[in-house]
Amino acid sequence: MSRLEGKALVAQGGGPTHVINQSVVGVALEARKFPQVTAVYGAVHGVSGILNENFVDLTRETTHNLEQVADTPSSGLLSTRDKPDEDYCQRMFKVMQAHDIRYFFYVGGNDSSDTVRIVSEQAKAANYDLRAIHIPKTIDNDLMENDHCPGFGSAARFVTQAFMGVNLDNRALTGVYIGVVMGRHAGFLTAASAMARKYEDDGPHLVYLPERHFDTSRFLADVDRVYSKYGVCSIAVSEGISDKDGVPMITKLMGVEERDAHGNVQLSGTGALGDLLSDTIKKGLGLKRVRADTFGYLQRSFMGCRSDRDAREAREAGEKAVQFALWGDADGSVAIRRPVLDYAVDYELVPLTRVAGKTRHMPDEFINPEGNGVTEAFHSYCRPLLGTQVPEPHRFRAPTVAKILNR
Repeated sequence: MSRLEGKALVAQGGGPTHVINQSVVGVALEARKFPQVTAVYGAVHGVSGILNENFVDLTRETTHNLEQVADTPSSGLLSTRDKPDEDYCQRMFKVMQAHDIRYFFYVGGNDSSDTVRIVSEQAKAANYDLRAIHIPKTIDNDLMENDHCPGFGSAARFVTQAFMGVNLDNRALTGVYIGVVMGRHAGFLTAASAMARKYEDDGPHLVYLPERHFDTSRFLADVDRVYSKYGVCSIAVSEGISDKDGVPMITKLMGVEERDAHGNVQLSGTGALGDLLSDTIKKGLGLKRVRADTFGYLQRSFMGCRSDRDAREAREAGEKAVQFALWGDADGSVAIRRPVLDYAVDYELVPLTRVAGKTRHMPDEFINPEGNGVTEAFHSYCRPLLGTQVPEPHRFRAPTVAKILNR
């Protein structure tokens, strides 16, 4: 067990989730049990908060309020989109030294794990005793070494329930519906829409993921086939779908390219892709009632749509991070394993280099051969992650009354 004495620092990075606060509270409560941890600080606004020494002392927070925050969506410590380079991390490291930070916990995704890696390497180079642990978080579910990531289950539950509502609405008035779901490189969250299906004619009838090339002609043929069969068609589309040359469809259809602060093609924050696909269907198939929504931020922190399993695992990931640092005296990234299919999880500390800056994609066995839907293997994988008591739609089963005038 580590006898390293000093303060612990926890921060949150990247997009918020419904259960990210569970991990932070898991860190705070578990770290407060160890006498060698002299205080537990929280960095406000992630790594930028570390740089600017914006800390709150979670040691002096009541257990009751910590639990209240744990049950609240989004980032309680606030977040950041900063992507630190070597110099940025060096300045962070100096702040940690000044405050006698000996345990660093960062809850985040791919970029956050890389930040932890850099800080860990700089501490070793400076002969400064520091335990640095990355705690997984992302609704995209795209971290390597993890069976699934905290945050995904609750977001997947939202997407599932949203498409349940879409099925009911679309069946009432008929038409074509397109739902654009987050996912730049990985289609897990969009694929979760398929969990909404109960009846044979329920949607989404078509699911398009970044792992498969998007072809407009084939898309129109798919929509035409489904609409001809059911008189309705609902479609789930990942925001990151691209053509065979890797060009994002939003860029191809708009004819212009916008990039964010990290140099990535701008996919979120606009309803453009849904509108462009709607226009493509209207012009290509002559259908008039075509509607599109972009789920955007709604899927990340929607109140009242939490997976209880997701919350428990996010809490445990934070607790295990502290145990790995204090009992194991090691750096690394917490990984969630699923050793049995029926459902159980375990936690393992893996080297940061196996997670940092890498992206996990949907396995081939989760995607149907046509590339426009998911398989039963994905259903088996995703179903437990939605948690318990997922609502279920129902239909009238009353018999049809015989016609008199319109036989």
